[in-house]
Amino acid sequence: MFPHERSLVARLKDEPFALVGVNSDDNFEELKKKEYIDEKISWRSFQDSASAPAISKQWRVQSWPTLFLIDAEGRIRQKWEGSPGDAALDAAIDRLLADMKR
Repeated sequence: MFPHERSLVARLKDEPFALVGVNSDDNFEELKKKEYIDEKISWRSFQDSASAPAISKQWRVQSWPTLFLIDAEGRIRQKWEGSPGDAALDAAIDRLLADMKR
């Protein structure tokens, strides 16, 4: 999903849009290299951990990836367990941005 996420960040750079990641990798040093250097991740990404309270437990994540589309008021507008596909994700984000402009 990283290539599409990078394209979303680039396409929506002038919009009220933020991409935030959460991962479940155990090794933080490996994670930093993998995501920030190898995959060229430019958005915030947090490490989920076994420490309480884990982000995945707070958000009731049952599988990876789980995606949440959250509006400017902090309301969850859509949740996907598994990738919805690039076109469906783009359409949902574009609809939300259009709604916000009205």
